[in-house]
Amino acid sequence: MDRLKGKVAIVTGATRGIGRATAQLLAREGAKVAVVSRTAEDVERVVAGIQAEGGVALAVVCDVADPAQIRAAVDQVAAAYGGIDILVNNAFDPSAVTSSILELSVEKLQRNFEMGPISYLRTMQACHPYLKASGEGRVINFGSLAGVTGMVGYGPYNMAKEAVRALTRSAAREWGADRITVNNVLPVADTWGAVANDVPPPANALARHGSAEEDIAPVVLFLASRDAQFITGYSLTPDGGMIIDSAR
Repeated sequence: MDRLKGKVAIVTGATRGIGRATAQLLAREGAKVAVVSRTAEDVERVVAGIQAEGGVALAVVCDVADPAQIRAAVDQVAAAYGGIDILVNNAFDPSAVTSSILELSVEKLQRNFEMGPISYLRTMQACHPYLKASGEGRVINFGSLAGVTGMVGYGPYNMAKEAVRALTRSAAREWGADRITVNNVLPVADTWGAVANDVPPPANALARHGSAEEDIAPVVLFLASRDAQFITGYSLTPDGGMIIDSAR
């Protein structure tokens, strides 16, 4: 407990799945957490849950595809808490992720880039002054194993998520001088109810889907903590051994 005591964290896409589990865990570990998503009702529900456990959380309604809303959200958090130490970029639009390469439209590809590397870039840029002032800023971006493996039928998603990894590596080199670490998480998790719907287990060494709460959020906590102060520019793969060594 209290591994993040006194820290301020922004988590985008924080109202479901991995984002929600991450926001809850960071709050349990002492961080003041900004819960960021597009729907006010969902944001308020997650904030209420964190507060019911004794945590500190702020509801921030923001569409990360809108640069003005990103800037306003970051300013809101900094004004409320006096700074920002941790940024978790998790938000994404799952409605436009599928397409073969042959049939892929520029419009669908653009949507994936807007919600992926472009929105991540804008949020990172907006947070940079605060992360630098922190003296030990942390950025954790969510990539995807889909991009590493070239998952069939997910062309636009694969391309956008691999761009996130390139953004992360570039920022890690540039921002190291500012004492900001920038890393990726590439998870395999049951975020869509695969277990409940009897979907076969993934072809990983542990033969199971990961849990957002027990398997993925703790990896984000590690990267956000002082324990990971000498790790930057890397992709951590809590995947049960699905792609052993291939994404390192």
